[in-house]
Amino acid sequence: MGKINKVFVLFFIVFLFVMCNQKEKINTNKESILKGSANILVDETITPIIEDQVAVFESNYDAKINIVSKSESEIIISLFKDKSGIAVLTRNLTSEENKIFEQKKITPKITKFATDAIAFISNKSNKDTLVELKSVLEFLQGKPNSSIKGLVFDNPNSSTVRFMNKLAGVKAIPEKGVYSFKSNQDVIKFVAKNNGMIGVVGVNWLSQPMPVMQEYVDKVNILSVKSLTGVNFYAPSQNNIAEGKYPLARDLYIINGQGYSGLGMGFASFVAGDIGQRIILKSGLLPVRIPGRKLNIRNEISNEKK
Repeated sequence: MGKINKVFVLFFIVFLFVMCNQKEKINTNKESILKGSANILVDETITPIIEDQVAVFESNYDAKINIVSKSESEIIISLFKDKSGIAVLTRNLTSEENKIFEQKKITPKITKFATDAIAFISNKSNKDTLVELKSVLEFLQGKPNSSIKGLVFDNPNSSTVRFMNKLAGVKAIPEKGVYSFKSNQDVIKFVAKNNGMIGVVGVNWLSQPMPVMQEYVDKVNILSVKSLTGVNFYAPSQNNIAEGKYPLARDLYIINGQGYSGLGMGFASFVAGDIGQRIILKSGLLPVRIPGRKLNIRNEISNEKK
């Protein structure tokens, strides 16, 4: 009988050991603010800067973030279709979209982290690098304009189309003289190969071109734009965006609809923090807050030669 009890105790100890290991394995795979895996929906017009942020975030933490680049309209649909979504948009949520989250009993965490801009580009052979915003808007309104032969957008459902349509006061882009592809890369390639067209892209694709896109970016001009009320033309530079001179600037937001303390919260804090803001600053976009500089002050200066 004593022998049977010993076997039972030994079996029970082994059982507890296995169960503890299983529990530890489950906890290891559990997502937290700095650990685990998650998908992030990203507006295609700002994909390069988010790729940089994710690369550094993953190198610092035990996390895996999968970037899903889509048009703005596709992101909004996916964001509400998923039970717990994270999205990076070029605008904040509307009141109607907030109501959908309320129905799901989720209060989304909104983090503004940078300001970028929509840029106009033309073929390098075009010597005129200036364009009036008024002319572009009139073209979108279907009014004849001798200075513009055609406009090229990335996607009919993109944030750039929505932004420009809103400025022009139209619900849809005109069929004549306006073309659309699938991505910002397609627009840059098309303009690089075709003279006389004006491309409409996110400036991040020009300030941080991917290696495969560099040869095409080198073949286009970034146009300086005159606002509807201004007299001067301004390029979409970091300084002009900061001073409010460039008329096509827009704020960037991380929308965290997870409803719990997951990677969405950790990633948003990282991007809005010191390291993330330095990445923004280096990219040519405008960070929400300018990272501070550390200065080493010495009381004595050594003149000794080394």
